[in-house]
Amino acid sequence: MTTHTLETPVEAAPARTARKAVRRRGETRPLVRVVSHAVLIVASLIAVLPVAWIFLLSLGPDKDDYLRPGGIFGKATLDNYVTVLTDTNFLYWLKSSLIVSLGTTVLGVLIAATTGYAVSRMRFPGQKKLMWVLLCTQMFPIAVLIVPMYQLLTSLRLIDTFGGLILVYCSTAVPYSAWLLKGYFDTIPFEIDEAGRVDGLSPFGTFLRLILPLARPGLAVAAFYNFITAFGEVAFASTFMLDDVKYTLAVGMQSFVSEHDAQRHLMAATAVLVAIPVSAFFYLVQKNLVTGLTAGGTKG
Repeated sequence: MTTHTLETPVEAAPARTARKAVRRRGETRPLVRVVSHAVLIVASLIAVLPVAWIFLLSLGPDKDDYLRPGGIFGKATLDNYVTVLTDTNFLYWLKSSLIVSLGTTVLGVLIAATTGYAVSRMRFPGQKKLMWVLLCTQMFPIAVLIVPMYQLLTSLRLIDTFGGLILVYCSTAVPYSAWLLKGYFDTIPFEIDEAGRVDGLSPFGTFLRLILPLARPGLAVAAFYNFITAFGEVAFASTFMLDDVKYTLAVGMQSFVSEHDAQRHLMAATAVLVAIPVSAFFYLVQKNLVTGLTAGGTKG
């Protein structure tokens, strides 16, 4: 009599189903991907729409086209840009803005870099108090600072001068830049300074030849911050600059709006032209900008 042993088949189907249900590491669910992409698209539209609106208004020939934006497409023209470039002091405003912004950038980054490096590497009496004093200077509103600064510039005969405005902007931009660069210098190993001293470099030589090249991303962030701070500021520039030829772009744009008239189409064209220098400066520093923004947040 022959006996047969019945073998129970291995239930492989549930195992395969279980393996399929396990997601790979880092893989997100389809619903999560759809929601995240939708949020990013909405955020992008919110950021782009104001810029597109200004550009559209700059193409309208009538100052009241903002009331009927749909009609601009049929009569779009570049006459507003021609008017701004030829019939206004735009080129003088641009020259003033570049002088003040670049001067603030160079002087502000130089002062902030030396201050941040000294606090990061050296130990001296009042070291922590110095940084706290710099931080406290950021707590005062512009309305409080205008009067004493005006008196100081008057005493120094720097009213209506580019040098006076550069010093004012440095007083507001340097404290933040010093804190920023101090945090970045902390991420650079101290052994590099010791190696520079072994090679016979002075502290300033070590700072100039070894540390600054390594701190390029942090310097790019500080330079961009100083530039946009000076380029778009209105309150100080409108108070300390008296000659309309020396107005910066931010102040010059106010001339298109008065109590009885508002040339919004010309203001929109000027706003588009104003964005070009800032975009060009951002393009120059963008390679180091992201690295500099994130590097100071970690140490070691």
